[in-house]
Amino acid sequence: MQDPQPDFRPKIGEAEEVAPGIRRLVAPNPSPMTFRGTNTYLVGEREVAVIDPGPEDASHLQAILDACAGATVAAILVTHAHVDHSPLAARLKAATGAPIYAFSDATGGRSAVMQHLAATGLVGGGEGVDAGFAPDICLRTGDNVEIEGASLTALHTPGHFGNHLAFALGDHLFCGDLVMGWASSLVSPPDGDLTDFMASCRMLRETRWSSFHAGHGAPIDDPAARLDWLISHRLSREAAILDALQDSPATCATLAERIYTDTPAILLPAAMRNVLAHIIDLYGKKRVFPKGELTADAVFELV
Repeated sequence: MQDPQPDFRPKIGEAEEVAPGIRRLVAPNPSPMTFRGTNTYLVGEREVAVIDPGPEDASHLQAILDACAGATVAAILVTHAHVDHSPLAARLKAATGAPIYAFSDATGGRSAVMQHLAATGLVGGGEGVDAGFAPDICLRTGDNVEIEGASLTALHTPGHFGNHLAFALGDHLFCGDLVMGWASSLVSPPDGDLTDFMASCRMLRETRWSSFHAGHGAPIDDPAARLDWLISHRLSREAAILDALQDSPATCATLAERIYTDTPAILLPAAMRNVLAHIIDLYGKKRVFPKGELTADAVFELV
């Protein structure tokens, strides 16, 4: 598989300035889902806000503390409760006393249909959910987190995850896993919701941003173009699913095999979850329906 960002080769555990007042630390957790590793961002100088402390890893905690030596960690901000983003927040709080800010625990922000699917036993795929995550302070769109010299504004951006927040610092946006430059975001029900994902992308498209700093990969220097690509990409996947269902009713797993023909076998389960996200979105639009109950294993057909 071709490397999508061959020039992005950060030194793991070393803080690197990516914009004035913004430094990035990459956690030592590379994988097909996390690329080079999770990006932890440090905003500010004498007071620092840490965005996405990352996975439970003692060396990464020490790297954060070393990078913040001589400063006060005043706030810990979490974009969403996946295990590669939020678990280290508790230990960082214990070491610094800083409060943890997020939208909610791991189950917040789900739509009614996703709550129903979760209640009937569907669990999320992908990076894994940090089920024990609990913030000290819950944020909503427009809420600000103030540190000396900087103000970060929360934006609820569900889609990749129900409790997903982005944080605006002027015209820079820390966009978590909603938008990435190296891959399209995984949307895996019930934690991911394609209807919400498209709405969040379109909402962000209404603002002129200078750069996006994503949860994985290099900075995105043309956010508008990337958002346009993501929206177009999802619409093309929707069209491919509808076209495949013209042939015959099918399960999400069968549809993934038909559509994701160039995807490595290790990523096919994630592809199936993406198809499921599209199917649920199409079900909400009354374009498809299941034969029987709405489940991940149901056979779907066109209306």
